[in-house]
Amino acid sequence: MSTEKKFVPEWAKGIVWYQIFPERFAKGSDTNNPKLIDQLNSWPHNQTAPYENHSWTSDWYARADYEKENGLNLSDTLQRRRYGGDLLGVLQKLDYLSDLGVQGIYFNPLFEAPSSHKYDASTYHHVDPNFGPDPDGDRKLIESEIPGAPDTWVWTSADKLFLEIIEKCHDRGIYIIIDGVFNHMGLNSWIYKDIVKNQRKSPYKDWMKVEQWADESEDGTTRIRTWEGYKELPELNQNRSGIVEGPRNYIFDITRRWMDPHGNGDLSKGIDGWRLDVAFCVKHPFWKKWRKHVRSINAEAFLLAEIIDSPEKQKPYLKGDEFDAVMNYNFAFAVSEFFIKENRPLLPSGLDQKLSELRGAYSSQVSHVMHNLLGSHDTDRVASRILNSSLFNMRWWNDYYEKAKMVNPAYKTGKPDESHRKIQRLMIVFQMMYIGSPVIYYGDEAGMWGANDPCNRKPMVWPEFSYEAEYIFPNEPDRVPEVYGFDQELFSLHKELISIRKKYAELSVGDYQTMLCDDDFGVFGFERFLETARTAILFNSGTSVYECLPEGYTNSELLFAIDAEKSPNGSCLLRPGSVIILRK
Repeated sequence: MSTEKKFVPEWAKGIVWYQIFPERFAKGSDTNNPKLIDQLNSWPHNQTAPYENHSWTSDWYARADYEKENGLNLSDTLQRRRYGGDLLGVLQKLDYLSDLGVQGIYFNPLFEAPSSHKYDASTYHHVDPNFGPDPDGDRKLIESEIPGAPDTWVWTSADKLFLEIIEKCHDRGIYIIIDGVFNHMGLNSWIYKDIVKNQRKSPYKDWMKVEQWADESEDGTTRIRTWEGYKELPELNQNRSGIVEGPRNYIFDITRRWMDPHGNGDLSKGIDGWRLDVAFCVKHPFWKKWRKHVRSINAEAFLLAEIIDSPEKQKPYLKGDEFDAVMNYNFAFAVSEFFIKENRPLLPSGLDQKLSELRGAYSSQVSHVMHNLLGSHDTDRVASRILNSSLFNMRWWNDYYEKAKMVNPAYKTGKPDESHRKIQRLMIVFQMMYIGSPVIYYGDEAGMWGANDPCNRKPMVWPEFSYEAEYIFPNEPDRVPEVYGFDQELFSLHKELISIRKKYAELSVGDYQTMLCDDDFGVFGFERFLETARTAILFNSGTSVYECLPEGYTNSELLFAIDAEKSPNGSCLLRPGSVIILRK
């Protein structure tokens, strides 16, 4: 019997997550549109060129009339846009998410910030007013506070709308985690602004690392250390114990605010956990203290970290005293290498080795909650990665991250064809059947395509909307216009696979073992099992027809197949690019 201490929440094992980028998911109102002044101090720092709220259904790369004379390059033009996604839009789309079958939502940053991505927080204790119904009224309420004094904090209309979403999601059995960006804030941060204004007299002077005071520079500027050199992201101060006392206390206060918003221990009204941005940039002692604080509020809270590194480098964070899981980019690397064949593809034995290394690096309970993604707000869209597979290997992250952007003239920005979708479908099946928690980046289930930031953040395609065809392709000017819109077939595939996963417990919380690994034919198969229930998933990524009779599956039930068949005696015919799922 295992003596391993259990530390991951049971509810998080194997559930299906959906990632929402709030500014681009759904627009519920026109009365709260972001104004130009609302993006002051965010890239590209242009407050003079004409500005309008951008049309949700427009051609992504085409400049609107107001953009044609703005003097900005296309990339900065795209970054300057605001489409007006908001929390009312999320509320209106909960039926869609329930119909898809998701069990948890991960929100990219919701806190007040001037950028579209919100990783440059002005505060941690308020939802961005433009995500709520009354931005002007909310900002007046916020002005009445003393930001460093929690007893003066108010609840804005945007805050309250988020709490309503939490409650309605919980009623549907959907969990909520939100982005905690605790390494850095933004130029509109009340901490940053007070330090710049009051210099050494600021009560917050030690909350950020001041590298040069105004009276120490020739031009009177204050220089504060920033994350990766991005001037928009001043860092919170750290010592050997991590984030120092002042900002640490602030983080602890806002943690309680969002987990127990009424302060009465009714956890059904608060979030169910956190996703921690660039967690590797904050020292371990802080995370250990913070986890204790989180678990003192909710013993079943789920903590997910962004640590894009090798399993060996991730292990110290996953021992039970910091995080429960990481965003499993290593899973995305391996699956991409296996199914996307152009750039040094993995053989079945190589895939088995990579995945085995991942499972072996952590305790088994961690494997069940790993955030198994194929794409995110920091990658190109899956279909576009397949289309551009000759340009990079996703595993070499820094090289990939830049080469997968629109500004790379070799990157193809157009619509993936059926051959690319076929590969994508196999990757989706693998993701939905593998051990851990699959996560869908908004719109992947609807067929969206695009390069890395900012093109992976197009407005969501909805079936009730008619979208302009894409006419403009920055790197392929000779392409013909391409229809853009909701892919019902891909949505139905996700929905069917999620339904299968939820119906059979071995696929969500069962164990894993490899059962077939044939390098000569490019065939890989694995089994999920729980007590006496067993399900086999077999893939043919090769170029030849493959026949096999999985041991013990003579009288099995066919649950799902793409380009594969099962005979009455249980033998399987796997055509090239096929998958079959059998249960006994």
